[in-house]
Amino acid sequence: MLKIWGRTTSSNVQKVLWLAGEIGLPYERIDAGGAFGVVDTPAYRAMNPNGLVPTIDDDGFVLWESNTIVRYLAAKHAAVSIYPADVRARADVERWMDWGTSVLAPAITPAFWQLVRTPPAQRDAAAVAASAARTAQATAILDARLADRPYLCGDALTLADVVCGINTYRWLNLDFAGAGHPRPPQPALQAWYERLAQRPAYRDAVMIPIT
Repeated sequence: MLKIWGRTTSSNVQKVLWLAGEIGLPYERIDAGGAFGVVDTPAYRAMNPNGLVPTIDDDGFVLWESNTIVRYLAAKHAAVSIYPADVRARADVERWMDWGTSVLAPAITPAFWQLVRTPPAQRDAAAVAASAARTAQATAILDARLADRPYLCGDALTLADVVCGINTYRWLNLDFAGAGHPRPPQPALQAWYERLAQRPAYRDAVMIPIT
């Protein structure tokens, strides 16, 4: 059986758990990272020298890097609707996956750390403001992309939605307004999020308390 190392609150682990839920893939998850430790043990570092999560073991094939993991699992299990076989359609999906990792995630991560994992008295208001502004710019790109389609790459959910949908949940559920930075209206993004929220695998893997 597929083994997944990582805590459920990790955005990168959530990608793998969400995909597994979408395609009905059974797995065993082992708590690792954060308060659980594990990632600094010699055994774990032998699998993943970065000491990060997630890491998977698929019948002896060990793999790390969350985007690579979900591509591998989707390809192995012939989930062609979520990871198209056509080279151009696949490139479109991978473009948004990479964008979600290189643009959206770095934009929101500082605010996440400040608003969730930093005590109020120690928060850096300037860091929250900068992160809110950068995330609003990034999600405006998503909002424009989704104006004429239900999912990022067309009519069906793909790995593009999996990667970008994780941090969209954080964007729409962190208390930016309470920090003095209300989110701008983004109706297409909101409608997309509501479509994702109808999917049991998204609810199970992503729509959990943000900690």
